[in-house]
Amino acid sequence: MILTTTNNIEGHKIEDYLGIVTGVSSNIKRAYSFKTEKNMELITDVINKAKEEAFQELRENALKLKANAVVGITLDLESESGAYFFVSITGTAVKVV
Repeated sequence: MILTTTNNIEGHKIEDYLGIVTGVSSNIKRAYSFKTEKNMELITDVINKAKEEAFQELRENALKLKANAVVGITLDLESESGAYFFVSITGTAVKVV
């Protein structure tokens, strides 16, 4: 599956737009335990895991629509007082040739 932040994929033609897909991940429990540790490496790891989980969900939702690519991907990261991290990824599922 091709995933891109651009609206087109060089060398490919978008044959069909299948719909908007999202992937969401929230690592509340894991992130909360790092609140007092102030360890940037651990916090970065939590954010990266949440991001990967959200991308996996995005891919799965795109596959359900029989897409072979997702274009126009945006990522939104929210944090509340360092207590939790919420990652939302959105894009347009497409069929490319």
